[in-house]
Amino acid sequence: MKYEYKDSRLGAILGFTDDIKRDQERFSITSKTIKFLWNRNDCPLTIQIDGMDLELMPNQIITVTYLQFVSYEQTQLPLSAILFNREFYCISDHDSEVSCNGILFFGTQDIPIISIPQDQENKFKVLHQMFVEEFSTPDNIQGDMLQMLLKRLIIMSTRLAKEQLIVKSLGNEQIDIIRRFNFLVDMHYKTKRKVSDYAEMLFKSPKTLSNLFSIYNQKSPQQIILERIALEAKRLINYTDKQNQEIAFELGFNDPAHFSRFFKKMTQMTPSEYRENLVLAA
Repeated sequence: MKYEYKDSRLGAILGFTDDIKRDQERFSITSKTIKFLWNRNDCPLTIQIDGMDLELMPNQIITVTYLQFVSYEQTQLPLSAILFNREFYCISDHDSEVSCNGILFFGTQDIPIISIPQDQENKFKVLHQMFVEEFSTPDNIQGDMLQMLLKRLIIMSTRLAKEQLIVKSLGNEQIDIIRRFNFLVDMHYKTKRKVSDYAEMLFKSPKTLSNLFSIYNQKSPQQIILERIALEAKRLINYTDKQNQEIAFELGFNDPAHFSRFFKKMTQMTPSEYRENLVLAA
């Protein structure tokens, strides 16, 4: 089962499949898409994200963006997926409605894994069926209806993510600061490396951010920024042909030697040693 809604005038797409491994290249637009990946099987399945194996249990959902490298090579069971691009629904423009940036999408390198509770399984099944029915009803308001269903999925998933992944003692305003920080780091890590840079954009003090993250996460805001840079460095080594010097400049290092020292501090290997390990593991 594969469905697609496309608005050629806007370059917008919403894709829907019960087997993303089979259908990932069969959609008319495949670049710059955001995905919900949903294990609707009775058994766990494995996917690989940024080179790391991840086991997805039955009735679990993860969200990925086009910044991540996802492989289904080890995925032996059908994996349902809903994908869309900015032109179909811009989560940044609608952030006040769905509040998902920095929690479901464009956060730090932590991958949100959402478990659908037993008492909500039927609600998600009904929504899945509503998608199928709407894809089967082409008319002049189909795009609006599908956008409404996608928005509902985002809100339902964000609510579960807040419940399951965020410390209960945090209030809505504190959660909002955390998710906005996560989003801003994902957008600006190449040019902004100080906590004070992000504190300024959030109209908070660096100390406020540090105190907040000490409750929310064992990592400090500075550590989150540095780990995001290191993750991108590993992605560029893993998935592009760029040399160390090119990667250093792309990530905002003026001196390749500085980049090499940074990379070794973060990974215990120089970029060249990391490359050699990849070759040996292949």
